[in-house]
Amino acid sequence: MHVAVLGSGSWGTALTILLARNGHCVTLLGRNEEEIRDLRETRENHRYLSGFTIPENATFSMLGQDALDVEMTVVAVPSGAVRDIVSRIRGNHPLVVVAAKGLEAHSSKLMTEVVAEALPGAETGVLSGPNLAVEIAKGIPTVAVAAYRSREAAERVRDAFNCPSFRVSVSDDVVGVELAGALKNVLAIGGGMSDGLGFGDNTKGAFLSRGLMEMARIGSAMGARAETFLGPAGVGDLFATAVSRLSRNYRLGRALGEGRTLEQALAELGQVAEGVPTSEAVGQLARIHGVDLPVFMAVEAVLKGLVSPQKAVALLMERTVKMDDFIG
Repeated sequence: MHVAVLGSGSWGTALTILLARNGHCVTLLGRNEEEIRDLRETRENHRYLSGFTIPENATFSMLGQDALDVEMTVVAVPSGAVRDIVSRIRGNHPLVVVAAKGLEAHSSKLMTEVVAEALPGAETGVLSGPNLAVEIAKGIPTVAVAAYRSREAAERVRDAFNCPSFRVSVSDDVVGVELAGALKNVLAIGGGMSDGLGFGDNTKGAFLSRGLMEMARIGSAMGARAETFLGPAGVGDLFATAVSRLSRNYRLGRALGEGRTLEQALAELGQVAEGVPTSEAVGQLARIHGVDLPVFMAVEAVLKGLVSPQKAVALLMERTVKMDDFIG
């Protein structure tokens, strides 16, 4: 299969390595000419994913330079860049895999909705799960979910990615799988803040469990199935992202909990933390659908500088707990 991967960051590089190891002909498309030149010369992404040689059946090209007729296109750029990047690709792209995990900031749209507007003729779905880029490149075992409205499309994506270390299941709950992948980034920031403040595992467990219920609540309001949030795209991805120092969102949250400002934390990170723009977008979704999301609102308030991490925890602890918080 000829596959195009949009995005030369750590995630796009990891998926390129995975797909190339699976025997596919992969074209990795990036925006930075210097980075593309380095990839061609060294077959290694020294900036974002050093230490891993990219197989010979992968090639590298500048975005929009050549028209590509491919069988599958993987979108692995930050959510804020998806609309622009997808609008700039040329050629035939009948099957699109959204691997970006976020919401469009100004519209709160899912990435599959954004891609469908940019490529209305494509079959568009999502691939999500507990998939940290470095571990994918190392071949450490994990799972993912391919969600499409068409089972045939989901199975084609499953078969393309499946290998002994990366097992893919299929689903038709596109909204649930995508929403879970986006919202867990916000909760991962909160999990990092909890650790940065010096709280224990009890605190983080309480925070994440309440956040998971809120994910399911907004998902239900948007037509997703509750059980999706209990699977790899929900609990699995949330756990991996909210406890691992490999997670950018966790590291950002930990820095905030330790006293850095958002600007300082982002500068230290040096990469995009999807939970930041997604936090504001989920706040908009909560208002649109009339859903109470206090945990998400607490993280959003910290990121906007409205309250300190300490104050956000205090407000959550002081809040009257209703049975609805636990049963959805």
